Amino acid sequence: MTHTEKGTQTVGSPDARGGTAAALTRARTDSPRPREWKTRFGPSGIHLFDRTAGLNVLLDEVTVESTRWSRAPRQVSVALTNRCDLACAHCYAPKSRDTLHFDTVTGWLNEFDTNGTLGVGFGGGEPTLYPRFTELCQHAACETRLSVSFTTHGHGIDRKMADGLRGSVHFIRVSMDGVKDTYESIRRRSFAILVEQLKVIQGISQFGVNVVVNKRTVGELDEVAEVAADSGAAELLLLPQEQTHRVSAVGAATMRELQRWVDGYDGSLKLCINEAHAAGFPTCDPLVAEHGLRAYAHIDATGTIKPTSYHATGVAVGEGGVLEALELLARDMREDRP
Repeated sequence: MTHTEKGTQTVGSPDARGGTAAALTRARTDSPRPREWKTRFGPSGIHLFDRTAGLNVLLDEVTVESTRWSRAPRQVSVALTNRCDLACAHCYAPKSRDTLHFDTVTGWLNEFDTNGTLGVGFGGGEPTLYPRFTELCQHAACETRLSVSFTTHGHGIDRKMADGLRGSVHFIRVSMDGVKDTYESIRRRSFAILVEQLKVIQGISQFGVNVVVNKRTVGELDEVAEVAADSGAAELLLLPQEQTHRVSAVGAATMRELQRWVDGYDGSLKLCINEAHAAGFPTCDPLVAEHGLRAYAHIDATGTIKPTSYHATGVAVGEGGVLEALELLARDMREDRP
């Protein structure tokens, strides 16, 4: 089971309860460190999570009364800033300089933590351009029980930043859209330097690679997976291209090619795919009863909370905090249904 941004499902995973039990046995055998479990209550049962090991245990034989369900989403993502030093055509983030205030974000994190959220994923824009990014990650790790992750293009992480983030980040997602010439034509950055940067990132925390899947990149998935695995990545997140004002959404032919690739993949990486495109793939989701805003919410760089980062509209988080804004968003979504 993955704890990443909403809408990522593990592809080709074994039964979740069997897999969790096996992981728990290995962890108890190999590590004397006492577990620091965070507990979440919901319609699927009691969810225990250890952010350091990334270990999940679901007690789905326990029925939890709805009055005791955790009020906050299981996972949240926060776009700290819309600033980015790249200009990728497939990027859907607004092109503006909106940036969230540090104290505002820490207040939200504390509220999410208190009300049952398990993890926060920082994004943007490019989150490493956020003025107090290292300090924010340190705050989240030390002052909350949230698992801390972020998505980055990877080129802005120097040794000083890496030293500051080590011990305060639990997972990093690095964007790699194709390899070599394809990557460089999309990102306008050196692929060789990216591969070197992965060594720096590996020294911070466990990491995975994200790839936007389109006609250009789908044929390079073998090479992407090979580079990722050789660099020490733990997983590969497949993101079929969404429509922006500059590119069209992924086509049916490309999706069929992606399905064939997934069916034939026998490498070491855990494969994940965003939920919007998961139909037809062998995914594993043990928390099927926990969906919508109970599973995930996104706050953009203007302070607007949305069902996903792809949504154009949402509800501004005001003085009443994130839970009040979530309730208003849930009401608006109910009213929008036919």
